[in-house]
Amino acid sequence: MNGADYLAILPLIIIAGTAIVVMLAVAVHRSHLLSASLAFAGLGAAFGSLWPAATAAPRQVTPLLVIDDYSLFYIGLVVAASMVFTLLAYNYFERQHLESDELYILMLVATLGAGVLVSTSHFVTLFLGLELLSVPLYGMIAYPQFKALSLEAGIKYLVLAAVSAAFLVFGMALVYGALGTMYFGGIAMRLATSTYDGWLVLPGLALIATGFGFKLAVVPFHLWTPDVYEGAPAPVTAYIATVSKGAVFALLLRYFDLPGVHRAGRIFLLFSIVAIASMVAGNVLALLQDNVKRILAYSSIAHMGYLLVAFQASGALGPTAVTFYLVAYVVTSLGAFGVVSILSDGTREADQFSDYQGLFWRRPAVAAVFTAMLLSLAGIPLTAGFIGKFFVVAAATSSAMWGLVIVLAATSGIGIYYYLRIVVAMYSPAAETPPVQPSLAFSSAVVLAVLMVCLILFGVFPQSVLGIIRQAVASAI
Repeated sequence: MNGADYLAILPLIIIAGTAIVVMLAVAVHRSHLLSASLAFAGLGAAFGSLWPAATAAPRQVTPLLVIDDYSLFYIGLVVAASMVFTLLAYNYFERQHLESDELYILMLVATLGAGVLVSTSHFVTLFLGLELLSVPLYGMIAYPQFKALSLEAGIKYLVLAAVSAAFLVFGMALVYGALGTMYFGGIAMRLATSTYDGWLVLPGLALIATGFGFKLAVVPFHLWTPDVYEGAPAPVTAYIATVSKGAVFALLLRYFDLPGVHRAGRIFLLFSIVAIASMVAGNVLALLQDNVKRILAYSSIAHMGYLLVAFQASGALGPTAVTFYLVAYVVTSLGAFGVVSILSDGTREADQFSDYQGLFWRRPAVAAVFTAMLLSLAGIPLTAGFIGKFFVVAAATSSAMWGLVIVLAATSGIGIYYYLRIVVAMYSPAAETPPVQPSLAFSSAVVLAVLMVCLILFGVFPQSVLGIIRQAVASAI
């Protein structure tokens, strides 16, 4: 490796270095504020280093990593989401009076794994990045070790990760056995020649897609989602919904957008079935829930189904629609779970409808933010979610996927109902004395304000981010 290679991976180096610095700081002096500040500063430095790194892109850094505008865009997205997580987690865990320093070390390692994942061009870094992302999440989910639900959620996610890793490794072994290479570019070249053993390649691709399916929580690999979302601390739930799923979908988009993979049409038939099942099951099961975090969990399953619709579209519009939708989903999910984090006290999560009954009359600003986030998830105009869903439909219709469009439209209509249930509860007078909720910290208020601005900006002026997205998608090697 030379200087240009190190410059290209500078954001990843800074994130790894920050994890080490926070670890040493914890060993010298325990301070929740110090650990959170160092983590936030390191993530900010990593975000700022994207511009120097872009001067060295596009660049293949060894056969393992590819740094281009696509990978840098997604690194920026996961780093920005991690910065939001840091601010939300500090205020959340400060109220619980726990020694939470190690949480930021785990988060930094997971963010490093997400950065490696979106930059990978080889099966080796795919597996390493996925494990770097997954293993810290076990501890983050179960961090409040005095809560039985958190411990249960952590164990369930541990089992999930082990199963998905087994599927991935077996699938990679089959593809390597058939094609003789683990490099994505080499796989594309061999698939394009049609001189490969389809009896190994197709099952291998299916097993890899199954491993991704567990991470994305699409049907039928979704059973862990509501329990983990409910049991995990609210900021950690936000992290799983945004950083973890965003990084995996970015990898999925790069890996399955290889030219030769489209020759395996049966794989994309599988994606269509999974997309339909996810949209239907996610929205219908959300109707039956009375827990806000479980509603958002099933909602996330439906949103992954929407993304799979655009994912299958041919041409440049498909990847553009997927990327914009992911940006909108990250902003919206961080805002929604951010409100849950802010309203949660040190003993319990604010995940019951009673916690939101009459919220507008107690905290109008927080209720307004949560309303905007829910309307964005529902795809209501003037929000980023509406523009994202519009691009998904446009991508699907451009490829004549009319069946998927019809299912998407019908299930989106169902989704409006359970989002409005929460909105109606917030603007209704409280039937009983509401639970005491913590005061709004300044950093949390700033986070919600920034997310609200992004939500409206991307919804009213989508061109503000579309140009960057189109350039990033076009640069993917």
